[in-house]
Amino acid sequence: MSLSLKRVWLVACCLLAGSAWAESSTGGLPAYGVVEDATERVMAVVQEADAYADEDPERYYGEIQEILDPVIDFRGFARSVMGPYASSERYRSLDEEGRAKLRDQLDRFSEVMRIGLVRTYGKGLLAFGGSRIEVVKPESDDVEQPRVSVRQLIYNDEPEPYVLLYQMGRDKAGEWKLRNVIIESVNLGEIYRNQFQDSARKYEGDIDSVIDNWSTVEVEA
Repeated sequence: MSLSLKRVWLVACCLLAGSAWAESSTGGLPAYGVVEDATERVMAVVQEADAYADEDPERYYGEIQEILDPVIDFRGFARSVMGPYASSERYRSLDEEGRAKLRDQLDRFSEVMRIGLVRTYGKGLLAFGGSRIEVVKPESDDVEQPRVSVRQLIYNDEPEPYVLLYQMGRDKAGEWKLRNVIIESVNLGEIYRNQFQDSARKYEGDIDSVIDNWSTVEVEA
């Protein structure tokens, strides 16, 4: 299936919706249970937003952001996208001033990704309000596993469902966090990482300029 990155994002919205949960209510669930529980809650927000999203989009984005913030590892995702420019090896090679600058860059890029992704996904979620979403129950549990992939099917107007893989990992507290998204074999983490490296070459290694000018590209997957 040929998908532009914009279309991939629309599908990713459902994936992100399915992987979000409130820490207080589902922290003890396995990854599969987290996805199943949160899908219902987030899509309920989307359905309600039909009545006000056009007039008050900030309210809608705020509700989506509130759900996604506790479960997406934005900093880890941003660091992965930055690749060698934020690696442990590079950090250790820097002096204290350089390390402080890299920490600041990582903080800024994490926030850029956080705001940009949630707003893009929030728009796309509205297009999937009437879709049927099925979370595939795994054959074994994830009690002892540090990382798992949760498979989800989205039935829309296509003959075959979209197949999504949520790559999730445990944080230091043992809670599941979304680390990456694979949609119809399209690895979003790799797409963003390639984009970052291309931008770094364009700006001759000036990472501040890469972050200041970050925007999403259109690609064919």
